Amino acid sequence: MKLPSPNPFVEMLGVECVSITPGEAVLALTLRPELLNSWGVAHGGVTFTLLDVAVSAAGRSLDPEYRIGATLELKTSFLAPASGRLVAKARAWPQGRSMACAEGEVTRDDGTLVAKALGTFKFRGAKVAGGRTEKMEDGGWQEAGGQAARPSSE
Repeated sequence: MKLPSPNPFVEMLGVECVSITPGEAVLALTLRPELLNSWGVAHGGVTFTLLDVAVSAAGRSLDPEYRIGATLELKTSFLAPASGRLVAKARAWPQGRSMACAEGEVTRDDGTLVAKALGTFKFRGAKVAGGRTEKMEDGGWQEAGGQAARPSSE
C-alpha cells in the first residue's frame, strides 16, 4: 500500500504504509544505519517524521477530496530510544471544514512506547475547476485559475 501522495524524503527514509482507513493510519519503518544517531538509536528527526506522516495521513483520510496539507503544530514527546522496526499508529478527528486534530504513537518491535504526538493540520482539496492544484515558484500552492492556496484561520 502506498501513501496518499508522493514524498521523496519519506520514500528515502523507507516509510511503509501498512494501512489507512477513514481517520486512522498505520505506518512502519525499519531503521538502517544511516538513520541512527551517535548513540546507535533512531535520530529524533526520523521518529518525529514518522509521527508527522502518520498523523497527517490519518487526517487526510477523513475526506477523499483532501490533496495537500500542512502541519500547523505537532507536539511530540520522546519516551524511549527507538531501534529495530518502528510502527506508528495514528487517529484523527475533524475540526471544521479543512482542519483536523490527530494523535499518534510510535512503538518498537517489543511493544515499547517510543514517542507520542498530538497535532493540528490544515488541508486543501481539489474542489476547483479541473480538480488540480499547482505548485507556485515560491514553494506555495495555487489552485487552478491562479488563486493562492494559503492556510487561513477558521
